[in-house]
Amino acid sequence: MNGQAQAAQQEMRPPGEDAATVVSVRAAGEADVETAAVLFRGYLDFYEVDIEDPDAPRAFLAERIAKDESLVLLADVPETGTVGFAQVYRGFSSLSLRTSWVLNDLYVAPAGRRTGAGRALLREVLRRAREAGVSGVQLETAYDNTVAQGLYEAEGFVREEFHVYFHDLG
Repeated sequence: MNGQAQAAQQEMRPPGEDAATVVSVRAAGEADVETAAVLFRGYLDFYEVDIEDPDAPRAFLAERIAKDESLVLLADVPETGTVGFAQVYRGFSSLSLRTSWVLNDLYVAPAGRRTGAGRALLREVLRRAREAGVSGVQLETAYDNTVAQGLYEAEGFVREEFHVYFHDLG
C-alpha cells in the first residue's frame, strides 16, 4: 500500500447508470488529508462517536497516511466532488500464513449516496488486495446497517459464523 496519491485511478459506473455517472477512486496522499478528514468526521458522526478534540480525526488520518500505516481511498463523482472514503489496514492471517487486510472504514457522504461510490470504493479495495496477493479482506459493520450489508454481500463478502469479542481498554 502506498500512502502517496497515485496517478492511476479506478473508474466505474454504478449498475444501471449511463456513461455520465462515473466514479473515480484514487489513493489519498498528504495533500488530501483535509478532504479525507471531512469524510472521516462524517463516518464518526454516523457511528455516533463522540470526539472531544475536533482536530483529532484529521490528525489521526494525517499520521496514518504520513507513516504509510493505512491505505486511504477517496471516491470522486463528477459535479459533486469527493464523496466517499475507505481506510484499509494491513494485518496477518495465522491460519493462511499470509497477509490479510482489514477494511476498517467505508463511508459515503449523503450527497454521494446512490451514485455507486460505495461500490466503487469496495471494488477498488478488493482489486488492490488481489494485486497485493493478500489472503482476504475482512470488515465489520453495525447489525442494523442493512444497506451496507447488502452491498458487502452483493460484492462477495460472506457473513462468518465466528463471534466477535472486544474488550475496551478505555
